[in-house]
Amino acid sequence: MTAVKPEKSTGAHVPQGPQSYYERLRTLSEASVDQHFQAFKDIAWDSPEFAIEPNDERFILTDADEIGRHPWYKSLPKERQIEIGVYRYAQIAKVGRQFEQVLIAGVMHHLILEKDLNPEFRYAMHEVTEETHHIQMFQESVNRFVAKSGIDGVAGAPGWFTWLAPLVTSAGTWFPEAFFVGILGGEEPIDHLQKSIMRAGGSHPLIDRVMQIHIAEEARHIGFAHQYLEHHWPMMNPVKRQLLTYLFPVIMRTLCDVIMVPSKQARRDMGIPDEVAKEIWWSSEESSNLLQELFGDVRMLADNLGIRKGPAKLLWKALRINGRPSRFRSEPSAASHY
Repeated sequence: MTAVKPEKSTGAHVPQGPQSYYERLRTLSEASVDQHFQAFKDIAWDSPEFAIEPNDERFILTDADEIGRHPWYKSLPKERQIEIGVYRYAQIAKVGRQFEQVLIAGVMHHLILEKDLNPEFRYAMHEVTEETHHIQMFQESVNRFVAKSGIDGVAGAPGWFTWLAPLVTSAGTWFPEAFFVGILGGEEPIDHLQKSIMRAGGSHPLIDRVMQIHIAEEARHIGFAHQYLEHHWPMMNPVKRQLLTYLFPVIMRTLCDVIMVPSKQARRDMGIPDEVAKEIWWSSEESSNLLQELFGDVRMLADNLGIRKGPAKLLWKALRINGRPSRFRSEPSAASHY
């Protein structure tokens, strides 16, 4: 599976020259041509191995999931753990599908005014194509979970997110740099969660296959967002740069909750008590460390842009996402406070 090579952080922003940036875009585009997946070709949906059956203990959440590691969940009967696990995996897929839809719409807003001969157009369209297949495989997974579990449906992202989606997507035109920060705000947490599940041994084979595909292609998408922001930052006018300096951590923290924290309806459906939910997201020491770990790569990016300092750094601390930056993208995380 193709992934973007880790890049060392210098601790200070060094602008990419246009040629270097465009060469990286060409490499990403070629990788998308050489190694890509199709939702209904590369997943054997009707294979017996991928069948979803009641009482399958592989749906029990592991410590890689915030819910799975909590004592409340561990104390439940096995049958109930399986029910919650099935719902949880479906809920994650549903939110992922909705986020990818917003991403595609915003990218299309961004590209509508793109000039000729810009290599960004080609790679962005490769990404949109891949995200379309991600949406299909996420929703097909949800459909199969719902059909087998007998529930009416699965709750997705919070209502406010879906209502604001049209405004958010339009930012792709009038403030594309902020929109690309939003792309990272959603993709980095779900990438972290999926990698944690796979490192812990995975779960059901169907879920594992979907995550394998998503992790492989998201490496390119995350790499593009990092490189886009590093390339375009010096070209932004001072007002936009100042605004994005403070918006950066706010966007990250807000979209992290959209991705990681089940909506109120989802928590009710899973039967998670309010006091347990508060511990899981993000009041306990363990969950607070996880929240910080999610953002090592974007802290590295912010430091490369030179924006995590002065008054802005106080905002990172107030939002509880400050800490040591990654030395390179996808570095295994270990929370570090300063």
